[in-house]
Parts: sequence; structure tokens; C-alpha cells
Amino acid sequence: MMKRIWLFLLTCLLLLPFQVVLAQRPTPSDDEVNAVARELYCPICENVSLEVCPTAACAQWRDLIREQLAAGQTEQQIKDYFAARYGDQVLPQPPARGFGLLIYIIPPLVIAAAFFAAWRLFRKPRAAHAPQAAPADLARVEADLRRRSGDGRD
Repeated sequence: MMKRIWLFLLTCLLLLPFQVVLAQRPTPSDDEVNAVARELYCPICENVSLEVCPTAACAQWRDLIREQLAAGQTEQQIKDYFAARYGDQVLPQPPARGFGLLIYIIPPLVIAAAFFAAWRLFRKPRAAHAPQAAPADLARVEADLRRRSGDGRD
């Protein structure tokens, strides 16, 4: 019995270094970091993605992305972290909430209004909309025409 306990402890002791190696995650490659950095914009420079921004701050943010990827966070979690910390301007597309929702609503409404205006402008007028002359007016016009044409029938 004592021999089994010693054998178990010795096995655990021998496997301990492998446990530390298994617990470590591999460092994310530059391609993985750049894939996330490509989807984020520098909060300092305007319209420059973190992937290509040459500032020291962006280099630090890329290192932060590398650390977060190594910690097991997803791309969306990293984007949410940057948006919460630096604002929605770091995202390539504004979120569909609040004021940003107008960006998704207004263009389809403008296009629909333009199609409606073009339809109203170019449709053919109907006979029902044509003005109708009263019979008394028609008789007066005919009498006027006869008098001018020299036809003496009044």
C-alpha cells in the first residue's frame, strides 16, 4: 500500500512540469493581432486603422491586443473593450443604437422618398383629373367660333 502511494506521488511530481507547459497558451502571431487591429481605428489619428498607425500609442494598443488574445478573449470582446474605453469612433461601423441608428434608417427613407417623387412626377395624368367644361361655356365658345368664321348662323 505504501509503495502505491509513493508511486502515485512520484508520478505527480514528474508530471508537474508538463502541467505548467500545458497551462501556457501560445503567443498570438502578428497576423492574428493585425486581423483585430485592422478592425479598429486609432482614437488619436483620424481614419487610420491600428494595424498601420505609426504612433507609439498604437504600438502599445497592438501589444494590448496581443495580450488579450493570449488571455483567450475573442475579437468581439476586444472590440467591445476598445469601444467602451475610447468611444464608438474606434469601430469601423457605428453601432445600431442611439444616434448611430439614424445612419441605418435615413438612407433607405431618402431612397424611398426619391422613388415616390419620381413616380408621382412621371406618371401619366388620368382623364378624371382633366378639367371639365360646363355645357353653357361650350355653347358660348361654339357661338363665338361661328361668328368669327363668318358663318352667319347664330
